[in-house]
Amino acid sequence: MTATTASTARPVAQATGRRRRRSLRFGALGLYLLLIVIAIVYVFPFLIEVATSFKTESDASADPLGLVPPSWTALAYRQLFVQSDFPLWFANSGIVTIAVTIGRTLFDSAAGYALARLEFRGRNALYAGLIAVMAVPGVVLLIPKFLVINQLGMFDSYSGMIIPLIADAAGVFIMKNFFESIPVAVEEAARLDGASTVRLFWSVILPMSRPALITIVILSFQGSWNELSHFIVSTSSPQLDTLTKGVASLAAGALGKANQYPRHLAAAAVMTIPVAVLFILFQRRITNTASGAVKE
Repeated sequence: MTATTASTARPVAQATGRRRRRSLRFGALGLYLLLIVIAIVYVFPFLIEVATSFKTESDASADPLGLVPPSWTALAYRQLFVQSDFPLWFANSGIVTIAVTIGRTLFDSAAGYALARLEFRGRNALYAGLIAVMAVPGVVLLIPKFLVINQLGMFDSYSGMIIPLIADAAGVFIMKNFFESIPVAVEEAARLDGASTVRLFWSVILPMSRPALITIVILSFQGSWNELSHFIVSTSSPQLDTLTKGVASLAAGALGKANQYPRHLAAAAVMTIPVAVLFILFQRRITNTASGAVKE
């Protein structure tokens, strides 16, 4: 290549590089704008919920989509906590959610480890049944669930609310797949040191499974906190109403004849706080199958 050709090609390459970088910048800008629009569409209903909860009933009826209340008031929250059973609903949801979250974390982990590592007759059939259960819509099981709960004498009790939710197929599936990503050499080394199966599971495998455990905690907390259909078929006493049943009754007009948008949305806003806080605290720790593993 002559000096003249090289000097001519260099500006052409530089111009091509500038056009490519400019194109990439415009593409990134377009992607960011699209993400911003999607975020606004997703967050807008929540902003309306919070704003309306601080409005008066007349303001909420006159401008239901307004994000800035003409006059700010916390009357809806005072009425919610003083003139309704909202504190009772919150307490019931807290009891059930904590018990279910702890139970699912323990039972899903134990079952997942058994399917991943222990050899026993019928393991493959049991795993196939687990997958089949995941494919069945929950609403199909409502009537059988009610019949079983009623026959066992657990209807309209905390046990009937908690025990049927204390393990789930999806959690076992997640834990089984995570345990299989842990090298067998880790367990073999622990067994050489004299660790039993229970000791191995509790002291070696579970500490290495922190990302999966946090995922199960988040999913279990969210699922049990937002559960509605199961509580409909397992309880009938108002003293055992949870937040989902109570807020549903508010939405149906249980507090009176007016629309009561502020109270309805105040209840919904308070209900979202625990799940939102939990997710924000642990969002970076959701399952990473590489965490805790070592190279063989």
